Amino acid sequence: MTAPKPQRRARKIAMTPEEVTAFLDAERTCRVATNGVNGPHATPLWYLWDGEALWLTSLSRSQRWVDLQRDPRIAVVVDAGHDYAELRGVELRGSVEVVGEVPRTGEPNPELERVEQAFAARYTGGQVVIDGRHAWLRLRPEKITSWDFRKM
Repeated sequence: MTAPKPQRRARKIAMTPEEVTAFLDAERTCRVATNGVNGPHATPLWYLWDGEALWLTSLSRSQRWVDLQRDPRIAVVVDAGHDYAELRGVELRGSVEVVGEVPRTGEPNPELERVEQAFAARYTGGQVVIDGRHAWLRLRPEKITSWDFRKM
């Protein structure tokens, strides 16, 4: 895996890699932008950051899924803050890859075991939910951009 491109702009307010991980671990919802036939399509999703990749579980019959099967390029934003001086966030860009069966039915998959357990611990009280309607996507970001206006 190649490392994401370094951030060139706004370096004074950029988060360190450790701050990016802490921020992504603390927040719960991301906004996913895909390239739809009729233009951009943005939707909120829960996610899991493992330090190298962002994991998303998506309905396999959603517009987002259709868009990503046609064009796997994606932008994901996680942000927080209310007042201008406290705004902070991370944007991850790259192409997603499908991991596991579509839809996910629970076939043994060593690559997904730790992801599903961590996702369950974070969102569903430890209960792994496999509903036969969702499937897993992995984004290994090609570029990560971050900002923390509290550093100004």
